[in-house]
Amino acid sequence: VMYTLGRVGGIEISPDKKKILYGVTYVSIPENKSNRELFVMDIDGSNKIQITHTPKSEQNAVWINNGKQIAFLTSESGSSQLWIMDADGSNRKQISNQEKGIDGFLFSPDEKKVVFFSNVKYGQRASDIYPDLPKATGRVIDDLMYKHWDEWVESIPHPFIADFDGNMMGAATDIMEGEPFEAPMKPFGGIEQLAWSNDSKQIAYTSRKKQGLAYAVSTDSDIYLYNIEKGTTLNLCKPNGKDEMKGYDTNPKFSPNGKYIAWQSMERD
Repeated sequence: VMYTLGRVGGIEISPDKKKILYGVTYVSIPENKSNRELFVMDIDGSNKIQITHTPKSEQNAVWINNGKQIAFLTSESGSSQLWIMDADGSNRKQISNQEKGIDGFLFSPDEKKVVFFSNVKYGQRASDIYPDLPKATGRVIDDLMYKHWDEWVESIPHPFIADFDGNMMGAATDIMEGEPFEAPMKPFGGIEQLAWSNDSKQIAYTSRKKQGLAYAVSTDSDIYLYNIEKGTTLNLCKPNGKDEMKGYDTNPKFSPNGKYIAWQSMERD
């Protein structure tokens, strides 16, 4: 009986505050799968319109272009990619082609850039260690952290930045390239762990930059500030190089005037 009801989520108010965009997930018991469709209605709950009718779910939908368009994720083309469409659901178009797919995204305030996270390879496989055994499937494990719940840690999320010209996304840059750390953090972190500065020139992100045993036993994540123009990164929780904030620091947000940055913190002695 519960599965006969649609599950509502992803509520977004239009820039002019006149409409609401939201998703409804329906579950098919005979097919043992779910599908999420997008709806738009007036702010008072009237004029409800379903704007998608597809076999693949539309996720993370947001208003862009001053409410004239909607951006969302869907795996319609295979892997999860970023798409845009008009506010009435017409003119659907894929604007990204990220090799490993996209798991979450945020447009910059000026909508000229997109930050998203996608998986990158982590660690070595048996075939990397023994190139003469390219078909080897065994695992060589000599350190933590090698598993999250039911998932072998063979890839980790990294934040990427790409230009957006209103039509297509450009080439993406990994702002943590070469770093064996994850952002957002596994296993439950999402796009809420990243934030744009008001001037679209910096990105704040959450990461626990530790490896091995230190990572496995740590409850100390930090907020980092990446400067797009300079390509530099500042740890806001260790401004003087000292470990001043030793608990979980997550979910950064910039103040409306852009002068301050806040985040959730669970500090410990």
